[in-house]
Amino acid sequence: MTLANNDSGKQWIGCAMKGFDPKFKDFPDYILGITREIWEDRGIATLHHYYTEDIPVRSPGSVVRGNQDVIGATMATLAEFPDRRLLGEDVIWSGTPEEGMLSSHRIYSTATHSGDGIYGRATGKKLGYRIIADCHAMNNQINDEWLIRDQGAIVRQLGWTPSDYAADLIKSEGGVKNCVKPFTPEIDIAGPYKGRGNDNEWGVKYADILRHIMDANMAVIATEYDEACALELPGNLAAHGLAAADNFWMGLRASFPNAEFTIEHQIGRDDAMMPPRAAIRWGLYGKHEGWGSFGTPTGAQVYIMGASHAEFGPRGLRREFVLFDETAIWKQIHIHTRSV
Repeated sequence: MTLANNDSGKQWIGCAMKGFDPKFKDFPDYILGITREIWEDRGIATLHHYYTEDIPVRSPGSVVRGNQDVIGATMATLAEFPDRRLLGEDVIWSGTPEEGMLSSHRIYSTATHSGDGIYGRATGKKLGYRIIADCHAMNNQINDEWLIRDQGAIVRQLGWTPSDYAADLIKSEGGVKNCVKPFTPEIDIAGPYKGRGNDNEWGVKYADILRHIMDANMAVIATEYDEACALELPGNLAAHGLAAADNFWMGLRASFPNAEFTIEHQIGRDDAMMPPRAAIRWGLYGKHEGWGSFGTPTGAQVYIMGASHAEFGPRGLRREFVLFDETAIWKQIHIHTRSV
């Protein structure tokens, strides 16, 4: 096998991945292929094969262990959204087949709310929303996962605000004491993946931009973003330009002005026929004590699990995709204020 230095973010040349089914030509093909098998091809039972039995799956709303829970959640989703499609926009990855690989898989999902379920009575409404799933794979199996779904986009298209949906969810789960608690580092489950990504220059660059923003150096947006940048933001919001980037990041940071920002995972890549790009999974942990995107300060302790993809061009950061779950943030706020 000819293998480029992992830190360069380049693809393998010529040879199948050791330990993986030879029908997959490379790691992105594996991630896209098994996603299609599970969802579009209804091969839900293949999760017994492609996911390890004790896999930890973390999402902003909860943390669970085991592929049986993944299978149950998959069937529930398809019962509520039977025509759901998962359109793979990109797979940004790092690692080797021998040591394991981490994919940050960005998906645009379309679906019709045709069945009753966690989002209430069927409405017949058509939805579009993004997901970023960070999955660690080795020997043809996923054994560790972080999954962020744009819940704000889903509930808005179904007629809710994220705050109202979170409040209703607390009630339906039995109230503040009994409801499922959103993810925080304290309830995390240790998984087999211990990597931090790679040191490719584009991951380093994007991580540095995000650190400047979270350090309240918003001037970095004017110096590092293309003035015609295209932004895809939580709530299925599409925006363009420096002012939109400043408004989004300012609103988030202003709500949690003293929260600790952490880079949890960092990948940069240079691939043929693709712009230089980066995938960052990050956390923001602290009190809701400022006026910003989340309304009146409440003092609630909030953890935000975030994921971002960036593409770079000759004039700076030209496309940015940011995901976090607004409903999980509001759920933490409501639990603190006991306002439901």
